[in-house]
Amino acid sequence: MAANLSNRWRQGLVVAALNAAVLASPAAAQPQTTQSLLKSAKRYELAPGARRDYKKALRLYCQALKKGDGAANYHIGMLYYFGRGVKRDYALAMGWFKRGARKNDHYAKIMLKLHPTMKPKEPASCRQFDPPSRRHRSVKRKQIESWVRQIAKHYTIDPQLVLAVIEAESGFNAKALSSRKAQGLMQLIPSTAKRFGIKDVWDPYQNIKGGTAYLHWLLRHFNGDLKLVLAAYNAGENAVHRYNGIPPYKETQHYVERIIATYRKTQHPIPPATGT
Repeated sequence: MAANLSNRWRQGLVVAALNAAVLASPAAAQPQTTQSLLKSAKRYELAPGARRDYKKALRLYCQALKKGDGAANYHIGMLYYFGRGVKRDYALAMGWFKRGARKNDHYAKIMLKLHPTMKPKEPASCRQFDPPSRRHRSVKRKQIESWVRQIAKHYTIDPQLVLAVIEAESGFNAKALSSRKAQGLMQLIPSTAKRFGIKDVWDPYQNIKGGTAYLHWLLRHFNGDLKLVLAAYNAGENAVHRYNGIPPYKETQHYVERIIATYRKTQHPIPPATGT
């Protein structure tokens, strides 16, 4: 028992010394981009008192990892090893060290040798530690209008038409979800999002781009006839063709009337073809 305690004590000293040495050492062999990320991460990890921020350190180590810095695996592993900013998890730490060892990181190999009987747990990706994206932020109407102007210009569509559709579809609620699985500002259903190459339908910018791309297609398909375009946006172009006009659905009829009353036009210039 005494021998085991002595061994753990020596092991702890080795880990502490190893951690201090690596955190204090420069990343001279790394490209400048990863150097700056590692330097900032170390600063947040080692800062005294309240200025220490392990979450920011972890995000920066993850960014360095994405840029190809294999040594960042070791640093992330040490955060899990000591429970800094994350729940302490030795097996997960070993998983990060194993990844670092695969990248030929010297210090990661040492940590694995110090714990030969501990089974590594395969670590998840760093994505959960990414800086918040548009999909996680509340989006103000001014920002939405700015994106609409930018995207509508690309598709040669009047931005006021796009805004009128957004108002009718979601009331400018970027997190809107209908019972039919229509999602986001322009209420894209999964098949429409896929059709127009939208990978993240909950990203409001991408959502607007997908909805505007669909409007662009409909304007060309129905020769700028807004009543047919809007009916198709709501009920699908096949329904418009099947009924040779606005389908006899109360929801669709009210939808078209509402937007026409807001936009005050029934015809839109046919936009030119676009590559995207």
